[in-house]
Amino acid sequence: MNYPEQLSTLDSSLPDETAAMIEKIIEAWSLLKTRQPLVQCITNSVATNYTANILLAAGASPAMIDNPFEAESFSSICSALSINLGTPTSEQMQSMLISAETAQRLAKPWVLDPVGYGPVLKWRSDMVDALLAFQPSVIRGNASEIGGLAGAQVESKGVDSTLDSTAVYAQAKSLLAHAECIAISGESDFILSRQLEQVVQVNGGSELQPKVTATGCALGALIAAYAAVSPVTIATIAAHIHFAIAGKLAHAQSSQVGSFNVAFIDAIFSLDADTIREHADLKFLAP
Repeated sequence: MNYPEQLSTLDSSLPDETAAMIEKIIEAWSLLKTRQPLVQCITNSVATNYTANILLAAGASPAMIDNPFEAESFSSICSALSINLGTPTSEQMQSMLISAETAQRLAKPWVLDPVGYGPVLKWRSDMVDALLAFQPSVIRGNASEIGGLAGAQVESKGVDSTLDSTAVYAQAKSLLAHAECIAISGESDFILSRQLEQVVQVNGGSELQPKVTATGCALGALIAAYAAVSPVTIATIAAHIHFAIAGKLAHAQSSQVGSFNVAFIDAIFSLDADTIREHADLKFLAP
C-alpha cells in the first residue's frame, strides 16, 4: 500500500526525534481506531482466540482464514496479513504460501512470525525460508528466532527465547535484505528499519506478559493491523508501544497472571493519545 506521508519525514536529525515519533504513533493509533482494518491471521491453535480478541480490543477486525481453498480470495480483500508458524498444519502451510504470494503481488503489508525457527524444527524452518521469497513487510520474533534466522549460531528453545534481545539486534541487520522492518522481542524490544539509521528500543511492558500464552503471536497481528493504516516503520513501532504501555498499566493493577491478562486486554482497548504521550518509552540507538 502507498501512503502520502513518506518516511523521509522521519528526520533523525530532529532536535526531539522521540517526541516527533510519539506524535506519529498517536496518528497511527487514531487511524487504526477510525479505519478498523481487516486483518487476515494465519496463526497457531493456541493463539487464535487470544489474537482475535487483542485485535478487536485495539480497533481492528480479525479474520482467521487459514485454509488453502479460501486463502487467495480472502488475502485479496483484506487490508493486511499476519503469518505465525506456532503450530503449523499441512493445510496452513499451503495457505501461508498462497496468502504471502498474494500479499506481495497486491502490495499488501504482511508480517512473518517465525515461531520456533531453528535446526530442531526443520519442517517449519524450511517454510520460513520459503516465505522470505515473498518479502514480508516485517519479521517479528524473539531473540533466538531472529538470531537463528539471521544465521547466528544459536539454539532455539521452541517458542521461548534462550537469548537476550540486546545480544541479537546487531546481527539482525542482515535480515533487512528480506523485510522492511525487523522486530526483536525481549525485556526491551528492538526495531530495525531500512528507513531509519538508528535502532529503536522500546521499553515498558511487564515480566508477566511471557506468562500469558499468545502475547507474542498477538503482537505480530497487531503490527499487521497498524501496517494496514500507516507506513511499515511507524506501524511496527506503534504496535510495540501499544503493547508496552498496556503491559505496564496492567501490571500496575495486578501482579497475578490471571487478573493481569484481563487488565492487559482492557489496557489495549482503553489506550488513548494522552496515555501514549505519558507512558511511551522509546529511544534511538546508534546502529
